[in-house]
Amino acid sequence: MTQQLLFPAEQAAEPSTTELRVLTLNVQHASPARSRRQAAWLAEQAHADVVVLTEVGAGPGGDALEEELRNMGYRSMVAPSSNGDYRTVLAARAEGMTAAPAPVEVLPHRFPLAHLAVSGQQVAVAGLYVPSRGPKERRNEDKRKFQAAVASALPGLLTQPDRLLVVLGDLNVVEPGHQPHHPVFGPWEYDFYRAFAEAGLTDAYRTANPDAVEHSWYGRGGNGYRFDHAFTKTNTERITACAYLHETRANGLSDHSALVLRITIPATEPSQ
Repeated sequence: MTQQLLFPAEQAAEPSTTELRVLTLNVQHASPARSRRQAAWLAEQAHADVVVLTEVGAGPGGDALEEELRNMGYRSMVAPSSNGDYRTVLAARAEGMTAAPAPVEVLPHRFPLAHLAVSGQQVAVAGLYVPSRGPKERRNEDKRKFQAAVASALPGLLTQPDRLLVVLGDLNVVEPGHQPHHPVFGPWEYDFYRAFAEAGLTDAYRTANPDAVEHSWYGRGGNGYRFDHAFTKTNTERITACAYLHETRANGLSDHSALVLRITIPATEPSQ
């Protein structure tokens, strides 16, 4: 069941009224101490009005992260329970973000959905954390099932054309043509990436940076992977920025870079 928490606004920074500003970060199942550092860093980021946090632990580290986000001024939160599995947590500086039913029945705590309004624009934010390939005895079983469920659910998220939709998180797959090429990924994993475009969603980072070669996670051998993604259904001219913040890896907050997405919100037409 999704736990929705609403917090008082005493310490809250004010969210933008002209942009949707979202930041996603894989928090790497942080300890309580590192979770508090992560929350403090997030609160300092001007473009973190909404945060999508993946690989949040179900124990003390995850509890500390939620508590410290509250202390740092995040007024509303969607924090699914997970029976011990990693999960995805959504938090917003604005009041009024509400949990919607999870789009999938397979590992729903990894794909929560929330609704909020930004300067009159209705917004749906979905956070996504795809399982890794898994242990040898269950190689790819959870990943395949979850990816298939998400791919099937994506078109249903687009049934309200007036609602701005963003889907952000750690897909644990890379795009076709990724540099460098990683032969470990199979066609079914590239098909999952393609499912977003087939549903009508745009890779915001690739739209904003068509020729860039950049990575959000590095393996033990030093090879880079662009695992963390942001997809949206909007006029691409409204995407004002989509960029990685590598300082989260450099300063030891996580083994992933953060990804920020900014989308301009059209001015509300005056009533007649």
